[in-house]
Amino acid sequence: MNTLAHAGPGPWVLFFPLVWAAVVIGIVTVARRAGWRRGRDARFGGDLRRGPDEHSPIALLGHRFAAGEIDEDEYWRRLTVLEEQFGRAADPRGRRT
Repeated sequence: MNTLAHAGPGPWVLFFPLVWAAVVIGIVTVARRAGWRRGRDARFGGDLRRGPDEHSPIALLGHRFAAGEIDEDEYWRRLTVLEEQFGRAADPRGRRT
């Protein structure tokens, strides 16, 4: 009679840790996609999916141009300088949107 006491657990002993690892990885993936990291993005100026901050220098420049305080040439000149310094959106991951 071939029992577990004589033959040992065999290769099936590796199956259960792999199942638990897959469960843990699945839970972490679902939690991250559901917004678990939303609190970390708040350090960088809020939720990045909302768009640029209304008080950013680029947004303020746009408001000044819309109000007629500066002309188009000055707007484009200043926007070029601000985009070099701040980027289109202040994205901490380095991507330009």
